[in-house]
Amino acid sequence: MATSLSCSADQLASFFGPNATDATSAASLICSQLEAINNKFTDTAYAVDSTYLLFSAYLVFSMQLGFAMLCAGSVRAKNTMNIMLTNVLDAAAGGLFYYLFGFAFAFGTPSNGFIGRHNFALKSFPTSNFDYSYFLYQWAFAIAAAGITSGSIAERTQFVAYLIYSSFLTGFVYPVVSHWFWSVDGWASASNTGDLLFGSGVIDFAGSGVVHMVGGIAGLWGAYIEGPRIGRFDRSGQSVLRGHSASLVVLGTFMLWFGWYGFNPGSFTKILSAYNTGSHYGQWSAIGRTAVTTTLAGCTAALTTLFGKRILSGHWNVTDVCNGLLGGFAAITAGCSVVEPWAAIVCGFVAAVVLIACNKLAEKAKYDDPLEAAQLHGGCGAWGVIFTALFAKEKFVNEVYPGKPGRPYGLFMGGGGKLLAAHVIQILVVAGWVSATMGPLFFVLHKLKLLRISPEDEMAGMDLTRHGGFAYVYHDDDDVQSNGIQLRKIEPTATTPSSV
Repeated sequence: MATSLSCSADQLASFFGPNATDATSAASLICSQLEAINNKFTDTAYAVDSTYLLFSAYLVFSMQLGFAMLCAGSVRAKNTMNIMLTNVLDAAAGGLFYYLFGFAFAFGTPSNGFIGRHNFALKSFPTSNFDYSYFLYQWAFAIAAAGITSGSIAERTQFVAYLIYSSFLTGFVYPVVSHWFWSVDGWASASNTGDLLFGSGVIDFAGSGVVHMVGGIAGLWGAYIEGPRIGRFDRSGQSVLRGHSASLVVLGTFMLWFGWYGFNPGSFTKILSAYNTGSHYGQWSAIGRTAVTTTLAGCTAALTTLFGKRILSGHWNVTDVCNGLLGGFAAITAGCSVVEPWAAIVCGFVAAVVLIACNKLAEKAKYDDPLEAAQLHGGCGAWGVIFTALFAKEKFVNEVYPGKPGRPYGLFMGGGGKLLAAHVIQILVVAGWVSATMGPLFFVLHKLKLLRISPEDEMAGMDLTRHGGFAYVYHDDDDVQSNGIQLRKIEPTATTPSSV
């Protein structure tokens, strides 16, 4: 933001000398012109920062298109319309509930360290702290967390359950976590204006823990309580169900990659901030560096997954590579602004290993997550939180979180273990909070028979039984090949279940 200029007519008049007819009036005129120029610079600075934040919000929202395509490609053709609709509803229901409650719980200030308590339904908005662009940006983050959970419970979940969990997650569960780690009042926030946890707070810049772990752990509980899809594992315990469209998976992945440039660099929320006035180096440089670290982590994870899966399975699998890429992005999200580019390569490499290991563990436990969302976002997100505590650079930490000299930074960079201690606590409290809220919710829905669809509906496909027809139009006599499995169009009958 531009620094306000100071101009006093009395001070300026003394420099006009004895020959000036009306030195005070002349000085007042000059000062008024300088003040007008200063106001224009201030207005421009607000406009530039708001435009940057709005553009970032649009990029993050575009990730919903990526989620929709990724989800659709990862499920069977007979459930395409269902998963597409749930992605639309994540955004729609999330928008209303984040407007009514979520933003206030997350950022309503002044508040206590646990939860916000102002600006419900954007009352008394905008404020000196937040404008509408900030609300839109944070809403896009909230529905991203809900979208992660949708993938975990795909192909077997009742429509009403999606509405209930999505509203609860975006309206309460996620906002409380974001308040803890992002609000200036949050008890573990690195931006806290009072006492900082271990003198550092938690540096979760764009949300490896706040967004990805929350969505991943919520999905973990949903998928665990529902159980695997019918036919998910054969008698030997091997996974036998596959998504119907690798093309949609790849297109969705590229869309998510594009949107991540709003997710991570956009989390600065403003671009017109000079670290050294008049220098080529400023916050715009940090934003560019954040985009680079994001890119390198994803690329490294993709290549590591490619060769790792080749060694393990003997195949070059494009969907595995896409998931590896996204795992790298989920991991770098926490530390993207405070690490060197070379460290991002380390982050991506380990993220791929974590993802492969989590998938192996899930397969042995017969845990069914069609999009590997819990493993990808939960496992890689947790690694990203630890990674930041190990590799955060002192210079970058002080630039991104100014105002507290001597703040702890990465353990491997010579900053001691306080940041690591804070980040371990973050992992524990996020896992505990989401488990304590979303776990019981899914359990209650299960007991009320509102969670999982009937076996008959699941076998026929929800597009037919719940949504009136298939997503893809083809003739009655045509067979559709999907990974070697023949699918034939099924017409509804009078006995077809029609419950919600």
